[in-house]
Amino acid sequence: MNNLEIAKENFLNKEKYLSKYATKSSDSIRLKEEKDDIRPAYFHDIDRIIHAYSYTRYLGKTQVYTRSSNDHISRRITHVQLVSKIARTIGRALNLNEDLIEAIALGHDIGHTPLGHAGEAILDRISRRELGEYFAHNIQGVRHYMNVEKKGEGLNLSIQVLDGIMCHNGEILDSTYTPVQKDKEEFLREYQEAYIDLPKANKNHPMTLEGCVVRISDVIGYIGRDIEDAIILGNIKREEIPKEIIEVLGDNNKDIVNTIILDIINNSLDKPYIKLSDKVYKALMSLKKFNYEHIYAYSMKKEDLERYELGMNELYKEYLNDIENNNESSLIYSIFLDSKTSNYLENTSNKRQVIDFLAGMTDELFIKESEKILEKKRKI
Repeated sequence: MNNLEIAKENFLNKEKYLSKYATKSSDSIRLKEEKDDIRPAYFHDIDRIIHAYSYTRYLGKTQVYTRSSNDHISRRITHVQLVSKIARTIGRALNLNEDLIEAIALGHDIGHTPLGHAGEAILDRISRRELGEYFAHNIQGVRHYMNVEKKGEGLNLSIQVLDGIMCHNGEILDSTYTPVQKDKEEFLREYQEAYIDLPKANKNHPMTLEGCVVRISDVIGYIGRDIEDAIILGNIKREEIPKEIIEVLGDNNKDIVNTIILDIINNSLDKPYIKLSDKVYKALMSLKKFNYEHIYAYSMKKEDLERYELGMNELYKEYLNDIENNNESSLIYSIFLDSKTSNYLENTSNKRQVIDFLAGMTDELFIKESEKILEKKRKI
């Protein structure tokens, strides 16, 4: 055995001690076969995710608050890294595959649009009107890694990672997450169905226990941190959090995260599922409701939302017109289409190309371009 073969064995040594419910590197499936190197499959997927330019764009995307001047307010990159750390903490305690957990966690929000969930809702309305298909950030994340990244060739991530991204939706909270066995065909079927029946797709569970860990960690990663951000900005006061929630979870991000993590570990160790106790689940549901009613409903002014919706619709029309008229001086060519392979260009409709481009924009780029086009419209 040469040194590289020994190194490869060293990478895999820890898998000898994983839980019987953990997903091994040898279980990994890729959509396209490829030659292995010394890195285990999911470890390799992490590298592909963090070295992609789309990962860098997390820095410029909204978590909850757009255009906040306070440097301590979370951005999408903050959330993604918090989810990764929380999920790996749970994964290590449960003896699961941390490489798979980290890959899913770091890639889970790559499909998010500029302006966070507000931007996602706007692009969903455009997609349903123009394509007759839902737009959702978790499904766009899978599409991005399969069909948009790497000049349109995709990163060829393991389907266990892609499935974890597809099924991560932290907006839907369950008390128990049990993985559902899938093969490549079943994963692709669920992915395609999501464009047609998103409400049904959002109920799908991941194919791995590691994916289940990331799904609940997505909630843990935002629920308390969003409260801290809202308090910093003066939008709520800590004492407004209902007493029945505080008594179970605490009133600050540190206590909330710690309480939920320990509860999950206590109820899930050596089990084929991830579970919250009834008490913590009920309190978490109440806290989620509190956040929606007191934070998310007021995270963006009505006039800003209306202006952004108008701007995204105008940009959609302009970029589509630019493609149809082969206007190569357009921004959609210079920073997007010019780098794409013929495979992407020939197999992606013009409308889908525009949606891919808009979805990948940072807040700053979107706001700059939307304000520019709205100003131009005002002068006509």
